[in-house]
Amino acid sequence: MDDRIDLGEVTDVAAITRLVDVGGLKLVDVGCGAAANSRELAGLGATVDGVEPDAIQAAKNRDATPFPGLALHEGFAEHLPLAAQSVDGVLFFRSLHHVPIAAMDAALREAVRVLKPATGFLCVVEPGMTGSHFQVMKPYHDETVVRIEAQAALTRLAGEHAFREHACYRFLQHPRHASFEAMVERVTGHTYNRISRASVETEEVRSLFEAGRTAQGDYAFEQPMLLDIFRAPG
Repeated sequence: MDDRIDLGEVTDVAAITRLVDVGGLKLVDVGCGAAANSRELAGLGATVDGVEPDAIQAAKNRDATPFPGLALHEGFAEHLPLAAQSVDGVLFFRSLHHVPIAAMDAALREAVRVLKPATGFLCVVEPGMTGSHFQVMKPYHDETVVRIEAQAALTRLAGEHAFREHACYRFLQHPRHASFEAMVERVTGHTYNRISRASVETEEVRSLFEAGRTAQGDYAFEQPMLLDIFRAPG
């Protein structure tokens, strides 16, 4: 969207905390992964439920050291283990495009279900489809279709539900890697994506990766991010 408001270069959590004071709020981090963002939000004074669908990651979360203000669950975006109208905010950090396309609308409706009426908010952060980071990733893990479908689901949500406000933002990040091998280890280490080393360790990917070399000797890539926030469901 050309009319998105620019937040500059910030982290995912810093982007949302520019828009919402999370202290004292009850939040849900849907598709929380290893729950880094969940912990950061809890550290800022929120009470957070992190919900992760991947069974392997969810098991790791259960075994992790408890963190004050954070509860971690195994579950799916379209079936959140929470009561209706019980939370102040639902957050999808880079996770909506991982929901099966056929379930994206249901996942967003479920987010609306658990939000407090009139005061709750839904925030969805999604990676854009421009920038050098996306180009490096496309040969081994092309997310074009699912990212387009995630944006379409957000457009449908805006048209189907009576929110007081729907605001759209963009911000920028520069993912960095110490080396090509470090990048390979990182992208093949996520159990929810199932990316093989053979698909990453190709001449095409190596060439695209090498273009990101910095003067410091590491590698940096541009990743635009898109943020949609829906406030006060009717």
